[in-house]
Amino acid sequence: MTTSTATIASATPAAATVAEAAPHPVPSVHRRALLTWLAVYPTITAAFLLLGPRTAHLPLALRTLVMTAIVVPVAVYVLVPALLKADRKVTTALGAGRGSAT
Repeated sequence: MTTSTATIASATPAAATVAEAAPHPVPSVHRRALLTWLAVYPTITAAFLLLGPRTAHLPLALRTLVMTAIVVPVAVYVLVPALLKADRKVTTALGAGRGSAT
């Protein structure tokens, strides 16, 4: 009897931690596409401005390889997560505003 009570007591904080660490809802595919585009377009534009003259002599396929080798990691690992985090904050703030208004 004591063992089951101790097990339940020790499991309760873990359950609360899991509930607090629940993942946020994922935005719709259309919203993610927009956020991805917002990350990729300026990054490609900046890469072409900075590296365009230096890579102009390369064949198109090699130029594309160089650009995508830079743009994709920056977008995937830095910009898209930052935009998703900002989107989550905005969505949460707007949702909280709507909930308190009703």
